[in-house]
Amino acid sequence: MSYVVLARKYRPRNFSEMVGQSHVVQALSNALTTQRLHHAYLFTGTRGVGKTTVSRILAKSLNCLGADGQGGITAEPCGVCQACTDIDSGRFVDYTELDAASNRGVDEIQALLEQAVYKPVQGRFKVFMIDEVHMLTNTAFNAMLKTLEEPPEYLKFVLATTDPQKVPVTVLSRCLQFNLRPMAPETVLEHLQQVLQSEAVDADTPSLRLLSRAARGSMRDALSLTDQAIAFGGGRLQEATVRQMLGAVDRSYVLRLIDALARADGATVVDTVDTMRVNGLNAASALEEMTGVLQRMAVMQAVPGKAAEQDFDDPDAGEMLRLAQLLPADETQLLYSLCLHGRGELGLAPDEYAALTMVLLRLLAFKPASNVSAVQPNLAEKKTLKTDAEKVGAASPQPVALAQVVATTAPPAVPAAVRAFAPAIASQDPTPSGLAKSLATAPSPTESTRSTPAINKDVGTYQEDIHADVEVEDDHPPWDEIPPSEHAAQATRQVVSVPVRDPGMSERLEQRHTQGAERPTNGVQRTAEGDFWFDTVMALARAELISALVRELGLQSQLVARDAEQWVLRVERESLNQGNNRDRLAAALKAHGHDVRLVVEIGRVLDSPALRVAEDQQRRQQEAERVIRDDPFVQSMMRDFGGRIVPGTLKAISV
Repeated sequence: MSYVVLARKYRPRNFSEMVGQSHVVQALSNALTTQRLHHAYLFTGTRGVGKTTVSRILAKSLNCLGADGQGGITAEPCGVCQACTDIDSGRFVDYTELDAASNRGVDEIQALLEQAVYKPVQGRFKVFMIDEVHMLTNTAFNAMLKTLEEPPEYLKFVLATTDPQKVPVTVLSRCLQFNLRPMAPETVLEHLQQVLQSEAVDADTPSLRLLSRAARGSMRDALSLTDQAIAFGGGRLQEATVRQMLGAVDRSYVLRLIDALARADGATVVDTVDTMRVNGLNAASALEEMTGVLQRMAVMQAVPGKAAEQDFDDPDAGEMLRLAQLLPADETQLLYSLCLHGRGELGLAPDEYAALTMVLLRLLAFKPASNVSAVQPNLAEKKTLKTDAEKVGAASPQPVALAQVVATTAPPAVPAAVRAFAPAIASQDPTPSGLAKSLATAPSPTESTRSTPAINKDVGTYQEDIHADVEVEDDHPPWDEIPPSEHAAQATRQVVSVPVRDPGMSERLEQRHTQGAERPTNGVQRTAEGDFWFDTVMALARAELISALVRELGLQSQLVARDAEQWVLRVERESLNQGNNRDRLAAALKAHGHDVRLVVEIGRVLDSPALRVAEDQQRRQQEAERVIRDDPFVQSMMRDFGGRIVPGTLKAISV
């Protein structure tokens, strides 16, 4: 007798032998017991989960005669009567299986429906089973709609598909639908143990665990892989041989990689990947195994008790628990996402192991500085750039130059102080000496009285005590004594900045902002620094020195302070200050003649090139609409013929 593969030999022959589909078995069993039978069933699910098997068991349940020949409709077919044995062997006249993948036209469906007018020959019911029904053409679906909705009482339809989205809703609405779920690896593992015990095949648990995970929820795939593993291992299943057959990566490599990533040890990551390359291990399998381990680690971090219940039989559970405690939860999620998306990059790279290396090293590139400092202080120090002015401002309590105050002590809420003092500064002498004199006359905190200016802002009215300890050093000659040819250079060397607000007010304004304060609606609040920054950014864009995100950083930022060595920009979105955008913008400025260092802070932006451009476009649009509305011809058309101007159809163009 020829050998019968495990997938066919151990196909369930009744509902009690079905594995992993208890919800379908319970529903059909109760329906058969109470004889509340539908005329059309639709079974959906991935390959190898039991759609055809359930169909055959249902056909046997409907036509079973019992061992004594006196049986009726039952949820437990006997398996020995003529009807049961003929259905199992595929020669029952009243049970028809149609493969819609190869018989998808209207002619095949019409030929099948022509048999529906004849009553059953042997059994109680005719059962038409159409597999992969989603492959039928639209004409074929339309041809069967009427019979599917109102079949003869002796006819039952059973449809099966792996892609129910392609089945017309007119068919779905006529069927009772059951979704057969992919089977859990634990369920597949338990069933494989029973099958191999019946076959008297020696197998260790790790090898069966590999096979159950490789099956991806399909019991048929699991049994087929088991057949292959038995042949590959010479009648025995061992972890090493099964892993070699599947090309699976040993989990020890994965655990070593995760440990190295948690410690920010790039050298170990590269060495481990090189070792995997030498051993011929699959890069895609490495990422797949890593996603599984990271998922377990995420569960351990979020629900420790639940993870302990699930991992009691896993020999690597202890190591995964250690890594879950070592790797922060946010980095676990980030690494999981990188590995998941990295599998799609393997085929794009010329070398899949080079792509694997890049996917793993990507975590080190995006590792937060706070987490890096815990494992590699030197690397964290490199990622936290501090200037000499910042270090001096942090160590010395004495007053410092205004540019250093802006660079070291300005909190995120400083932008509101800039807006508070902008009108006062703009009203003074615009020359650097005049601005320095204006700031030098600011009241000192040591005076007996302090001025309390009223700050009327669009977000609210605040009465605050505002002061700044500022020491202005002006060793340059008066502005009128400098030759006109050196005015631009002298203006660049001079400090042009704004005073700093009381920190308490910063916190209150920031709190006000987070509670829903609206953005000012009175347009761009133009400043002298804004004029200079607008002209500079536009010149850089015209010269094509900036592009993409660097251009966005220039357009969306506001110049709040500048001196000979440092310019302070403000943006509203942290994403604009990520990567090397700031360094590339500084390089473009250097090429344009401004060799300065850029400092980017986060805050409200009221005067940026982008806001100016948007305001100018809005003004031009309103002017264009006004011209059209005031045009005599347009007015006559609207008056005499009932015409109207459709909103949004007018567009101002540059001439």
